[in-house]
Amino acid sequence: MGNSVNRALGLALIVIGAGLAYWGYQISETLASQLSHTISGTLSDEVMLRYIGGAACGVAGLFLTVRG
Repeated sequence: MGNSVNRALGLALIVIGAGLAYWGYQISETLASQLSHTISGTLSDEVMLRYIGGAACGVAGLFLTVRG
């Protein structure tokens, strides 16, 4: 039973991670974010937090799914 719970949790984390990464991408395409990126040369904190959160969830989900 523990293996199936780990795999289900892993798959959920992968989906959440993909959603966060997509959300970050959507934010990065806004006019305000593109203007900020053009001026400062870096992505906004909002975008980076979603990218990092998405990557962390994805890696943790992949680990749980494979190990599970």
